[in-house]
Amino acid sequence: MPDAFFANSKPRKRKRSDTGAAGPSNKKFARKDPSGGKKPPHSAPKKNAKRPADEELDSDRTDNEGGDIDDLDLTADVDVDPGASGDEDDDETPAEKRLRLAKLYLESVKEGLADGEFDAAEIDKELISARLKQDVMEHSGKMHLFIADTIDFTQTPTTILRTRGHRFSVTSAVASESGKHLFTAGKEGSIVKWELASGKKLATFHKVRPPQAPGKKGKSKGFGDPAVEGHTDEVLALALSGDGKYLASAGKDRRLGVWDVEKDVWIKGFVGQMGHKDLISALTFRKGTHQLYTGSHDRTLKVYDLSPGVLGYVETLFGHQDHVLALDALRGETCVSVGGRDKTVRYWKIADETQLVFRGGGRSRVREVLEGGLRGEDEGEDVDDEGGEGASAKAKGKGKEREKTTKFVEGSMECVAMIDETTFVSGGDSGSLCLWTTQKKKPVFTQALAHGFNEAQSATEGVIKTPRWVTAVASLRYSDLIVSGSWEGDVRIWKLDAKLKSFALIGTVRAPGVINSLQFFSPPKEFFAEAEWARSSEPESTAKRKAGGALLVVGLGQEHRLGRWLSLKEGGVVNGAMVVAFSLRTLL
Repeated sequence: MPDAFFANSKPRKRKRSDTGAAGPSNKKFARKDPSGGKKPPHSAPKKNAKRPADEELDSDRTDNEGGDIDDLDLTADVDVDPGASGDEDDDETPAEKRLRLAKLYLESVKEGLADGEFDAAEIDKELISARLKQDVMEHSGKMHLFIADTIDFTQTPTTILRTRGHRFSVTSAVASESGKHLFTAGKEGSIVKWELASGKKLATFHKVRPPQAPGKKGKSKGFGDPAVEGHTDEVLALALSGDGKYLASAGKDRRLGVWDVEKDVWIKGFVGQMGHKDLISALTFRKGTHQLYTGSHDRTLKVYDLSPGVLGYVETLFGHQDHVLALDALRGETCVSVGGRDKTVRYWKIADETQLVFRGGGRSRVREVLEGGLRGEDEGEDVDDEGGEGASAKAKGKGKEREKTTKFVEGSMECVAMIDETTFVSGGDSGSLCLWTTQKKKPVFTQALAHGFNEAQSATEGVIKTPRWVTAVASLRYSDLIVSGSWEGDVRIWKLDAKLKSFALIGTVRAPGVINSLQFFSPPKEFFAEAEWARSSEPESTAKRKAGGALLVVGLGQEHRLGRWLSLKEGGVVNGAMVVAFSLRTLL
């Protein structure tokens, strides 16, 4: 049975005894709701809803079940009066619903473009058409921005900001999609807010000391005290909502914090039953919403709804067998996560209560047998063992014709980023950068030693070479550009081919230090048109500013964000963040 199938059994909470390597690799994930089974209105099941069928990979299907225009939710970004014509109608056909929603969306676009200065009838039809096309393409969930060829990577990109506001390593750096603010978090437990265009420091949220309980001695971490407004230990992850209203922060104190960005105040902290039982290592907002996903070393993911008037915990997702180190999400109600030394990437279908499991690292004949037997495609092949030393008889016969190469087997999956709704990229401690699709159980493409070797001098062995693991990865959403980082001193930029079958290195950005976080996004064109650093005497500078561009945000430090096994204090390494601008010659 392929890895993408799930056991059609009753959801249950995973126990610690279930952490063995054997067993089905895909199954329904259990949920836990401390509110007594009551969930927010948006997560309530529909009437006459059918039980979801067992999951399988698209490559195993015989029919075409891919998403199309019928699946688009054109109201995702539309603020419509629920009492108007946007009401649901039980007798409404799908075609009538799509037509009604399209009309509502078109009206909202006209209102937004007019902004009270122009008559709606005089608005440029081409501009409306471009806006609608962009939105429909994004809702389709497919990669549609082919912009890698519009950037000249032979030229040194413009570094618009370098920050030095932290005593220890920066663990996370995120900028608002509007290009207005930048937030950085450090191992000392503080969060700093910056003005992105000017680099001015606007506010600092320092680590707080929780009140000492009466009669108790020792250092209090304040893990379960909801009255503490702030973080009491290292801040390891940050996430900004798409509208720039909320900042989510989390870290070693097991506390998820929600901040009001405009007022610079702490709104709420989630601890206890609504929080995690171990440090929180990853955060991400679902694009275009206030739905937040969190990942923790307690091996679970949690879902929160931070919408105004709700601001509450939704559910817990179980499945990983080791620490959740990174996760990512786009517009769909799905997310991907990596589980450290369980060597899996999991694609969570939250609405369907299912997950797809993709296994990295070496393959084991024993594991194949325990998980359903050897498949037909594996018959006649010898499968690599856990140490990566297996070789087929055919390969042995050609041993004289092949050079001996050392195999570096994945021991831990470290980072992940979504490219579109069905494609994502992951990095691990073997130095490999892998491209995945939900239609296949194996990587579509693997770039070995993406960041080269790390050389260490040994008194007995001489020079020892080990691969630098990939510490961070990010993508320019729905485009053909991805970036990865390690600690050799460069962020590497990769171009995806149009068919999403491979990628190739096309450029680098100098970034000395351990790269702990990466963000790649495209702010509004006004950000480039109005920025002083974008102005020059070049004849093409005006055209470039009008075309817009992309920003790369890099969080740097002398140490890795989750440990102290690396220490880089030479070569100009600083604990800070840097923002690099790429100008595009074509419209995004």
